[in-house]
Amino acid sequence: MDVSGGRGQPRSGNDESAEHPGPRAPATDDAGEHPTTASEPADRRPPSPGDSTAPDAPEPGNENPTPDTPPTTGAATPPYRGAGEAGPSAEPGADTGTPADGRRTAGTGPGVTGQGPDDHGRPDGAPVSHRRGGRPPARSGRGQAPGPQKPREQQRGGLLMGRPFGVPVYVAPSWFLVAILITWVFGGQIDRVLPELGAASYLVSLFFAVAFYASVLVHELAHTLAALRFKLPVRRIQLQFFGGVSEIEKEAETPGREFVLAFVGPLLSLVLSGLFYLALLAVDPSSVPGVLLAGLMVSNLIVAVFNLLPGLPLDGGRMLRAVVWKISGKPMTGTIAAAWVGRALAVSVLIGLPLLTQSGALGSDAVDNVGMDTVLDALLAAILAAIIWTGAGNSLRMARLREHLPELRARTLTRRAVPVENDTPLSEALRRANAAGARALVVVDPDGVPLSLVREAAIVGVPEHRRPWVPVSQLAQDLTDGMRVSAELAGEDLLDALRATPATEYLVVEETGEIYGVLSAADVERAFVKAMARPS
Repeated sequence: MDVSGGRGQPRSGNDESAEHPGPRAPATDDAGEHPTTASEPADRRPPSPGDSTAPDAPEPGNENPTPDTPPTTGAATPPYRGAGEAGPSAEPGADTGTPADGRRTAGTGPGVTGQGPDDHGRPDGAPVSHRRGGRPPARSGRGQAPGPQKPREQQRGGLLMGRPFGVPVYVAPSWFLVAILITWVFGGQIDRVLPELGAASYLVSLFFAVAFYASVLVHELAHTLAALRFKLPVRRIQLQFFGGVSEIEKEAETPGREFVLAFVGPLLSLVLSGLFYLALLAVDPSSVPGVLLAGLMVSNLIVAVFNLLPGLPLDGGRMLRAVVWKISGKPMTGTIAAAWVGRALAVSVLIGLPLLTQSGALGSDAVDNVGMDTVLDALLAAILAAIIWTGAGNSLRMARLREHLPELRARTLTRRAVPVENDTPLSEALRRANAAGARALVVVDPDGVPLSLVREAAIVGVPEHRRPWVPVSQLAQDLTDGMRVSAELAGEDLLDALRATPATEYLVVEETGEIYGVLSAADVERAFVKAMARPS
């Protein structure tokens, strides 16, 4: 693509991100009498695999929208962009969420456990989480205030409880809801077994809820320790409504490691169930310790057995995926097989769980399972089935994205740029860009060393008739080390580099340090969304 040379001279090349060589300026804006400079933009975080949200519709007043790719919310067409070219960056304050970060989720819960909404979450290095629940990982929103942002784990992780092995553990607000439900349900059962406790039975039940989620945490720590053993970074552990989530940043490199990573969670739950059984032998079963130990034994056994069911997003599904991956040699084949088994499992849970509870096969009296109990059983089955079905579908989606992620290359997404000096009027800078067929401006010193990037959103805010009096330095953002990226970056390495330093534009340089062009976070986002929509 055509890019600027290190000394301020344009050099020829192929601008693979543009369809038309020449830009087209928008109509003159006569509304203002003075130049308008957009405020400094908030950091724009590049997309992560797992964020399936497409860019929003163009802002009203955008007279030159991109025909084939919708521009990001709030960004008007830059004056130097030709029709049909990639759209502009986000407006100041926009923040592209890190989709899945998509995460691979491994966790435990009172019913569901296994992988989260995506297949090991982010492809080839995106956060992967072992998940005991089906709620998709949170992603950062739009419109965050400028300035340093808190890490996403602190924004959405909930209450920080500690950092075992250096991994932060958070308790989501939804945990308190399930703790109340467990206290209410189990407290009623304790009251029937130990009526002499009276209201204290609910205090004992609350202790059971906390102890049960401590068991869930042990399950999650098993996944975490296995991941750390395989040198896979773990972002955080989160306890939530249906259990826990261990967000692992990278995918296992081999099917054997994948199998071990998935199996250690249910294995620890089985071990805990056995330990509680042994402890139960030493106490009176009709005492408070006996009731608590029996409850913890049964609950951990249920968690382990349910997690071993062979369908994504459960741990058993990850194990099945590893086996098929080993046999076929193709991780995608393993994902497809485990995902469709997971969907069949979701249907089985939806239909079979209410029938089992009504028949008394789960240890309850069939006569009691009528009315409200039947409704609750059906509701629980529907929730679990929806979690499993959604997780299996997201696993397929993320596996497809993993195949296309290497196609995201900085060199092919970079916009051609022209160098200008600080005191160059905006109108002159745009004229040079139009003449060179470029779509970005780099501010350089007299020796051609890049100093800053002219922000696209700021250009849009300057009326055309004021541009001859506005120097480009007023619209530029100083370059930091993180805003310089190599033209050779691609795939997950590119996304990691952009996420490390959120911004709207980045300077792309050759290995020699020569300017190659400017990479817009909006262009990366659009390419990311296209990759997610492209069939395998």
